[in-house]
Amino acid sequence: MATVSLDPNARRSAAASADLPRLVDQRRRTSVSAKTEILARIDRALRDRTSPPAITRGYHQAATRSHLELVTLFEERLLDYRAAVRRCPATAVPDTIAAALADHRVRHVLTPDGLPADWLASGQSDVPPLSALDLASVDGVVTTCAIAIAQTGTVVLDHGPGQGCRALTLIPAYHLAIVRAEQIVHAVPDAIAALDPHLPMTWISGPRATSDIELERVEGVHGPRQLAVIIALPA
Repeated sequence: MATVSLDPNARRSAAASADLPRLVDQRRRTSVSAKTEILARIDRALRDRTSPPAITRGYHQAATRSHLELVTLFEERLLDYRAAVRRCPATAVPDTIAAALADHRVRHVLTPDGLPADWLASGQSDVPPLSALDLASVDGVVTTCAIAIAQTGTVVLDHGPGQGCRALTLIPAYHLAIVRAEQIVHAVPDAIAALDPHLPMTWISGPRATSDIELERVEGVHGPRQLAVIIALPA
């Protein structure tokens, strides 16, 4: 058996080396991250490249139709989506709302904060915010909108005054949207230019619907089964 002796010169052990050497800028002798080094290499590789060519935007960006033509096109697209559509003068909006709700037997209706008070004689406020269970127990909701798109038959909400939170138009079975004729634009680029990109938005094109592999259309799977729109024309 070998004899083991102690080291007579006891001393502190040497510092352990790192498992992975740190990335060091040899010129400045300062630590840099891998991300910084990768981005610097990309920048050096692309330094001599020319600027990318300008993107050609040849699609429609400005309306070429009259307001009456936009209203007509918007109504046609909504009907294609099986939405119920009514036109009325702005002064007749309260009576038209009452008629639309009566036709669909909507009695318990939600009125988002900011909806004009003279539009509905009665309705349940959404302040404070209601739970999903409470929203499911109402018959429908009446809202304004931020903008509407004629070419696609789309109603856009940015959840400002009179529009409520997003759940308000996703859970109740019936949604009645009031659209002023001057809010209707021709195409999606027109709407994008007019909307505030920092606000939350909901884009609605007809009742919520889906279809299975047999192409059987089912409405109201994840939203209102019925969409109704009142187009308020200038008095």
